[in-house]
Amino acid sequence: MSMVLFASVVRVRDGLPLSASTDYEQNQGLQETKKHLKSLSKKLGQVPDRCSLKAGQYNVNFTSSLGVAYLMVCTENYPSVLAFCFLDELQREFIVTYDTKRVSGAVRPYSFIEFDNFIQKTKQRYNSPRSLSTKINLADMQTEIKLRPPFQLSPEDLGSTNGYSHSTSSKYKGIAPNQMLEPVTLSGVVACVLSVLCGALNLLRGVHAIESILQNEDEDFNYVIAFFLGTAACLYQCYLFAYYSVWRDMKSFLAFALICLCNMYLYELRNLWQILFHVTVGAFTTLQVRLRQPQGKAPDYNV
Repeated sequence: MSMVLFASVVRVRDGLPLSASTDYEQNQGLQETKKHLKSLSKKLGQVPDRCSLKAGQYNVNFTSSLGVAYLMVCTENYPSVLAFCFLDELQREFIVTYDTKRVSGAVRPYSFIEFDNFIQKTKQRYNSPRSLSTKINLADMQTEIKLRPPFQLSPEDLGSTNGYSHSTSSKYKGIAPNQMLEPVTLSGVVACVLSVLCGALNLLRGVHAIESILQNEDEDFNYVIAFFLGTAACLYQCYLFAYYSVWRDMKSFLAFALICLCNMYLYELRNLWQILFHVTVGAFTTLQVRLRQPQGKAPDYNV
């Protein structure tokens, strides 16, 4: 049976537990998983703000915001969309109930143990997903997880219960590093080949422009800059198609805008068909970058 088993609220800066659900389960596997949870709590500042960890028959999920992390243990077949919706509800309620100054000033473990009442009620709702009153939040979370899936940790990443090794601590700085993109399509390959061709043509014309300048000082050096900028923009679009980066779609659009500006400046050296070819290839590559999204399988959460 898929269900939420345990949840806790932890301060990120020092791993101080602020609240937790009452633990009725004495299963040995669950207790071992909670050791991973404790180890993770001590290093929350060194991992992305949304992670999942598979530990045997259980999954550990957590999210953090405003210096507070919300962690939960669930069975391995519990849908990740429901898991992160559960954590999102805890986060919203905790932020409304306790101000940042009070959280920062807490010195004793479980200073907000009364929050357990809300955790227990939310657990009961999410352990009976058919009773959830709305699918709106679930649909929003499904989209968010597809666009930015949680980073997958492993028990080996946590190292010993005393903390992370120095070799792994820097690996998880930032948000969702090494994120995988969807498989390459034929249209994407064609776009990259055409973009590289445009970049090569710009580079060749740029070299010829430099030769013309050396032979005739009256030539405009700005043409050389425009050709080389066009080359850089074309190759950068290929890079954005191949690899994930933050604000990837925006960067691709800006590269396309640069291609358009360069071709507008070069209108005296190119005919209309040449300009149209370069702009069309740039637009096509931008579209392929937009269509190739990060991988993120949306689970069937049976709601």
